[in-house]
Amino acid sequence: MTHLGRRKMLGMSVASVATAALGSCVKPLAVDNVNASPTIPSSDTPVTLSWWSGMRGPQTVCDIFNTTQDRIRVEATSIPGPGDGGNAKLLSAVAAGAGPDIGQVELRDTNEFALAGALVDIGRYGAWAVESQIDPAAWSQVVVADSVYGIPHDTGPAAMFYQEPLFEALGAVPPASWEEWSELAQGVRDHDPTHYLSALNVSGGDLTMYAMQAGAVWFQAEPDGWIVNMTDDVSRGVAEFWDHAIANDLVTTTIPPWSTPWFAAAGEGRIYSHIEGSWADGLLKAVPNGHGKWRVAPMPRWDTGYASGQSGGSCGAVMAHSEHPAEALEFLTWMCTSQPGVDAMIEHLGIGWSPMAGYIGAERLEPSAFFGGQSYNEDVLVPMSNGQNLNWLWPPVCQRFMDILGDGMRSRVAGDTRLVDFLPRAQEQIIEIMRNMGLNVRAPR
Repeated sequence: MTHLGRRKMLGMSVASVATAALGSCVKPLAVDNVNASPTIPSSDTPVTLSWWSGMRGPQTVCDIFNTTQDRIRVEATSIPGPGDGGNAKLLSAVAAGAGPDIGQVELRDTNEFALAGALVDIGRYGAWAVESQIDPAAWSQVVVADSVYGIPHDTGPAAMFYQEPLFEALGAVPPASWEEWSELAQGVRDHDPTHYLSALNVSGGDLTMYAMQAGAVWFQAEPDGWIVNMTDDVSRGVAEFWDHAIANDLVTTTIPPWSTPWFAAAGEGRIYSHIEGSWADGLLKAVPNGHGKWRVAPMPRWDTGYASGQSGGSCGAVMAHSEHPAEALEFLTWMCTSQPGVDAMIEHLGIGWSPMAGYIGAERLEPSAFFGGQSYNEDVLVPMSNGQNLNWLWPPVCQRFMDILGDGMRSRVAGDTRLVDFLPRAQEQIIEIMRNMGLNVRAPR
């Protein structure tokens, strides 16, 4: 979908979304509606900005920016990651009428923060000029109607990471389709019943990644409210596929990805591959004896949909009580859309995939010794990043949504409920939650 099409889908004004799709009965956290107030002009004197980030070493990047000019100084504070308490810390600060100028917000939580009144619409401060410098898949996650609620600084286009010697021992190549994946998974099990092609994350994140790739659009925001559609043919097909894989023990659900047992199993050759966001390349370096064995391949494809799903990603968002939103946007623009900024984030913050259009980072242009000399960033991850579902939209109650998905996945693993039967129930639950918040929401007619 084009940018104009997405804006039309969401509604052609901030007011229509705020009063209809987002729900006029919802009480925001912010004391005042910052986005209904006049814009704050740039300061005539030097300013100091605060940035709360869950990434490691944020001040190092700030120091590099601070040396580029003498008008803006950015001071960083490390907080827990968004899912480890960082979100709660940011929202609590805003509710108290305080908080930083800039906060790290996961892309999937942006709509929830916007609904709470916690974010400045930086589109009012010129953020639309940044659009052409950001990959469309990342940009689409920070835009609601005519509003921009953050500048993406890392994303997670998914790919298949696999151990080449194990594949070669079976005479196998990376599967191009999910049907081929299923056949190879069965072949691995037949070869050795203690081995698996991969492990499945039962937290719910994997299910959204696969549905997103297949072309599902579970949430739509229109001028008269939200539409929740988790039961279309595409979504049912994804659920049926994983029902089959779990029921036939084609994938392990007892060795959680990135757990200590998972690293041990991968190092021992009992886990052959993993499908994950681009940031997995760094974590795989902790697999025992993994150097030179791993490779990266495109994500297997469904019969419908897109080249890749997405796992993870964050943005820098200007928080509601910032007194210097224009200067905050200037820092975020430098950090996320300049080559020095991107290189600094890769080196010092260990970010995932940079969403800067046309530049993946100097470090990522080089072949990787760990991945056997493969130039996987350019050869694989660039196409995966370019092949995203631009119609996917996260709900404004994402934390509860992900909890529901996790409960459903665990129920499926326990043998209590098939995923294909769980999706309608999840849809009913999320609709009820959104309605209880005062949102206008319905299932598709």
